Amino acid sequence: MSVTFAGTMRGYEKKNIIKDVIAGIIIMAVSIPISMGYAQIAGLPAVCGLYGSVFPIIAFALLSTSPQFVFGVDAAPAALVGSALISFGIESGSKEALTAVPLITFFVALWLFVFYLMKAGKLVNYISAPVMGGFITGICTTIILMQVPKLLGGTSGTGELPELLSHLAETIGSINIPSLILGVSALIILTISKKVMPKFPMAVLLMGAGAVMTYFLPVGSWGIKTLDKVETGLPKWALPDFSVVPLKDVITVSLSVAVVILAETLLAENNFAQKNGYKIDDNQEILAFSVGNLLASLTGCCPINGSVSRTAMGEQYQGKTQLMGIVAGISMMALLLCGTGFIGYLPVPVLTAIVISALAGATEFELAARLWKVSRTECLIFAGAFMGVLFLGTINGVLIGIILSFSEMIIRTSKPARCFLGIQPGHRHFCDIEEGRQIHEVKGVVIYRFSSNLFFANVSVLQKDIENSLKADTKAVI
Repeated sequence: MSVTFAGTMRGYEKKNIIKDVIAGIIIMAVSIPISMGYAQIAGLPAVCGLYGSVFPIIAFALLSTSPQFVFGVDAAPAALVGSALISFGIESGSKEALTAVPLITFFVALWLFVFYLMKAGKLVNYISAPVMGGFITGICTTIILMQVPKLLGGTSGTGELPELLSHLAETIGSINIPSLILGVSALIILTISKKVMPKFPMAVLLMGAGAVMTYFLPVGSWGIKTLDKVETGLPKWALPDFSVVPLKDVITVSLSVAVVILAETLLAENNFAQKNGYKIDDNQEILAFSVGNLLASLTGCCPINGSVSRTAMGEQYQGKTQLMGIVAGISMMALLLCGTGFIGYLPVPVLTAIVISALAGATEFELAARLWKVSRTECLIFAGAFMGVLFLGTINGVLIGIILSFSEMIIRTSKPARCFLGIQPGHRHFCDIEEGRQIHEVKGVVIYRFSSNLFFANVSVLQKDIENSLKADTKAVI
């Protein structure tokens, strides 16, 4: 049974509070570089990304029926909004962008509310487990490839696999060795600690150590990047300006962003739910998406999405309930009020290593290996969704996976299990004639078992089987 935060709190187990609080603080810390980076991709100042990690993330945690999923500024919606600004002729970071992006976010919230009224969550029932696994693995791999250049001293990549590899190749040509050493060292420490002491919050320790190193050592002169300093204070509340961009353009762009948020987040949520043995209310989740984006709009942020990287981080540090999101939002609020100076001391390679470590743990390549042993067809469906996300983006990857799923279903039902039955002396039940020599046909009668509903793709199979079985002495067909 799926429950919201209020239901969870009524039966909350006190033993989980330490895990939830630690996971929430780590999620907040990891959200800093992710949110700031994607906000800039969406055409906003970096601090606006932090605003999207306060009230929207708290609202989502209160309304969501997933005990572990986390909301926040993420790659796909940010990239769509950033490209929309270019098509509108609006410069990134300009005053026009500061008004246009919240307007787009407002209409994204409206579209998501329409999807909620339409009960669009049931569409997820038509997406198979291999599609979900391939999708989530493709998303994780894409974000890892986006982040790897930052380990080398470069900037985050954007786009699909060809663009990401091209950007990575350019970054390799100008590697900053101190950044690489720091990032790889942090990644090795995280990987080892995950196996040796999985309950220890190593990510927090590494962030603290990185800030201390920046304070006492000349990391800037070594070429190691740190996060940009941001202004102190909480976001200001305001209604979006409806005059900055023609509404017909905003409605079109916001619809595509809302569809991406719906598909990507619901798929990822259901994937985590299946993996960890709980259920969610898909339609309630869409309402949570809508409210979260409405609050993002009113606080000047870009559209927000379910975050696989933050959720994977919470899972890694054994967060158990939506209290993680509440703690993450409140912690970000405290940071914006009195701790923004700390942000400027955080080394980018260390934070990047933390994100990559969490995403690597969320991939499902082991599912592909199991499918290969059990069903090559389903393994190919996994691969199709995975490669589709990598090469063609989120929505196209999902569409490819769905098409492959339905194609496989049609092929399977067009050639169902079927057999001719006979009787074995001394037994009362009919058996497949092929099971043994002692099973004989009933003289003058054809008994046929067809294990599927009839439809256009398999009618000819039934007709051909029966026609081929008829003999001169056949009197009846059952």
